Amino acid sequence: MVLSPLWLQGAILTFVVGFAVLLVLAFMIYRDQAPIPGKVVDPSGNVLFTGQDIRAGQGVFQKYGLMEYGTIFGHGAYLGPDFTADYLHREAEIMLKMYQGRPGPLSANERVRKELRDNRYNPTTGTLVFTEGQAKAFRDLQPVYAHSLRNPHAEGLLPTVYIHSVEEMRQLGAFLAWAAWTTTAQRPGQSYSYTSNWPPEPLAGNFPTAAALVWSVLSIAALLGGTGIVLFLFGRYDWLGWQRVTEREVVFLDPANVPITPGQRATRWYFLVAGALFLVQTLVGGLNAHYRAEPTNFYGLNLAGYIPYMLSRTWHVQLAIFFVAAAYLATGIFVAPLIARREPRGQSTLAYILLVAVAVVVVGSLLGEAAGMRDMLKGGLWYWLGAQGWEYLDLGRFWQILLVVGLFIWVAIVFRGMRSSLRGEAIGNMPYLFLYASLAIPVFYATGLLATRGSTYVVTDFWRFWVVHLWVEDFLELFTTATVAYIFMLLGVITERTATRVIYLSVLLYSVGGVIGTMHHLYFSGAPVAHMALGAFFSAMEVIPLTLLSLEAYSFLRLGGLEGPTGAFPHRWAAWSLAAVGLWNFLGAGIFGFLINLPIVSYYEIGTTLTANHGHTAMFGVYGMLAVGLMLFCLRYIVPPERWSNKLAGTSVVSLNVGLAWMSFVNLFPIGLVQLYDSYQVGYWHARELAFVLRPTIHFLEWARLPGDALFIVGGVLPLLWLAFQGAIHGRPATQEAQGEALALYKEA
Repeated sequence: MVLSPLWLQGAILTFVVGFAVLLVLAFMIYRDQAPIPGKVVDPSGNVLFTGQDIRAGQGVFQKYGLMEYGTIFGHGAYLGPDFTADYLHREAEIMLKMYQGRPGPLSANERVRKELRDNRYNPTTGTLVFTEGQAKAFRDLQPVYAHSLRNPHAEGLLPTVYIHSVEEMRQLGAFLAWAAWTTTAQRPGQSYSYTSNWPPEPLAGNFPTAAALVWSVLSIAALLGGTGIVLFLFGRYDWLGWQRVTEREVVFLDPANVPITPGQRATRWYFLVAGALFLVQTLVGGLNAHYRAEPTNFYGLNLAGYIPYMLSRTWHVQLAIFFVAAAYLATGIFVAPLIARREPRGQSTLAYILLVAVAVVVVGSLLGEAAGMRDMLKGGLWYWLGAQGWEYLDLGRFWQILLVVGLFIWVAIVFRGMRSSLRGEAIGNMPYLFLYASLAIPVFYATGLLATRGSTYVVTDFWRFWVVHLWVEDFLELFTTATVAYIFMLLGVITERTATRVIYLSVLLYSVGGVIGTMHHLYFSGAPVAHMALGAFFSAMEVIPLTLLSLEAYSFLRLGGLEGPTGAFPHRWAAWSLAAVGLWNFLGAGIFGFLINLPIVSYYEIGTTLTANHGHTAMFGVYGMLAVGLMLFCLRYIVPPERWSNKLAGTSVVSLNVGLAWMSFVNLFPIGLVQLYDSYQVGYWHARELAFVLRPTIHFLEWARLPGDALFIVGGVLPLLWLAFQGAIHGRPATQEAQGEALALYKEA
């Protein structure tokens, strides 16, 4: 090995310990999840609804994309209400009004709290008994939600008669009633509910638990202590991190003089597709933002009747994943021959086949989601061809399986392209690390398949966040580091030892906190309190490597300004994109992420625009900007020099970053702070109402976002798409015979 085998052994140990803990936590989720009763009855024994109704109601919630309209247990979209908090507050008010003035040892307030907190589920008979007040609330709220979601008069954001079936509305009501019950009914043997007393609701006696406070304090201690240790190590060992080669002078070859292989040339269509997906993704994102400023129309047009908010938001989230994935797939295929210094015949054919397959998945899933939400896919087809209905796992199960298969085919193409470089290499060296990072992408995306149609919400959420957190924040991060390290090694800027060490550091630093820290998403989803304890403690340590990225960002800025004997560094704007990745990783994932990850803060904040602020700055700021940087790097070799424009590349990078900063600091962050204040001062249910979004101050901030969005799209996305178009239409010709030193990107002076 280039480095000591201890690096590889440490990485393996980190993963083994981390995933062993996750498997134990998975067992606890299945064992301790809130029960779904066989039937729910009123005090007289009359059946209100059954367990089958609850499961069917969850299916209705999924089918119509309601998680991309509002939230459930705090997770989902940000325009509609949190359905659990909304139902609980309405239920408590109905019960309070009903008991007001009735004689008895308890006041009306005390009786409501007692009835909601008493767990009257009988595990022997499988029967849950609702009190008189709970039963009345269930009956009274059925027409309330039916009117809201059927929307017979086309008011607001939903199409006319969005949910047609009366039976589906009854089942949805059963699901919401059960979900609200889990938020107040005490866990057997505990003094808190299945959701650790979330949402905050004084009428129901829901207040933060002691565990939420204690683990918030300990997570801060973990952050400060861990940061001190890591900074000491970086001070003690000055060879850690990115170290530029200084003992030799490097001549960067003109990209026009570096031959490209047929497989590399095939990636030009991937980059065009990625650019087009990026454009559509930002346009529907702009539509989402406009719905918050003007819910009833789009500059006078009734678009909600054709593209309702839940559909546009579903597309926005899915297209973000597709855009980043397309750029990553293309980069893997492009870099493979640079690593192996040759390309086997047939790579371009395989690349085109994969591109067609990916296009089928993208178009099929987007159309299926629209058809499913329109109730055009009958029976179980909505689940397979429409939308599964879980945020980030929206696409139908059939399309999800095809995407997993496509990702594995991509790994096979990458392996085929770099197979010759693996011969004689130690399994812990750079070529194998790049292959492992590539393989992790389909493997951990496939974990989303463990959330089946019959899974309860908390079980689904557990596996869903293996994709949302582990896949994105850990293994895409690993692929990111491996790819960037390889690129700068191939450019002669860093040595193989430095590149290898940086990858191992990424594995160790990110995975120590990132693997177990995944559980910070499940504080209030119905998971046992152990998930809060471990999730809070280890997610705090995720901030430590993100802090170091501010140093990494400076390293990339210096790389972008490098000068060689023959002129400037040819990938200046790609390097600036990587510098932006480091800064947004520190700000979006580090500062904004830690801000909302403390359990005591998350208790009042989850599902507000502070979550959206973290999501946008971390997802696009890191993985979106990385996709842009990788596109610029590869297109620099594909686009002929007479059609390349550094000015357009620079305009794109600067505009994307300024637009993202505008969105964060002018819109999402200030609105989130106001929401957090309102959640604590008035009530979480109130902070999540549409009426809150339409308040004058919030309404002004929603419109104030427009200049940043316009700059992002016009100044950022369109120039990038134009460069991708130049590469697709006028791409340099390929040379199949190119191999060995002909594929080098630099030479020594």
